Amino acid sequence: MDKLSKEEVLHVAHLARISLTEEEIEKFRSGLKVLMDDIDKIKDVKGYDEEMMYTPIKDKARLREDEVGEMLSAKEALANTPCKNGNFIEVPVMINE
Repeated sequence: MDKLSKEEVLHVAHLARISLTEEEIEKFRSGLKVLMDDIDKIKDVKGYDEEMMYTPIKDKARLREDEVGEMLSAKEALANTPCKNGNFIEVPVMINE
């Protein structure tokens, strides 16, 4: 089979929540078939269903040591803020009230 059926293309379009014109349906009938064939090739790869190797590196992540640094005073911290109200830093509302 060189092409998908019109119903199969419409089913994929429905899953993708898109509408297609008749021209687009004909265009995608062969294009989607190529894509489906490529997916079938991936399924045929040996070891595909076995435990997948996510990364070839076996070393654990090397993290730096925590070091205590100098603390900013309240005055220094407030000097770096774009908006302040007294001793408080004003931030934009991120959730709807």
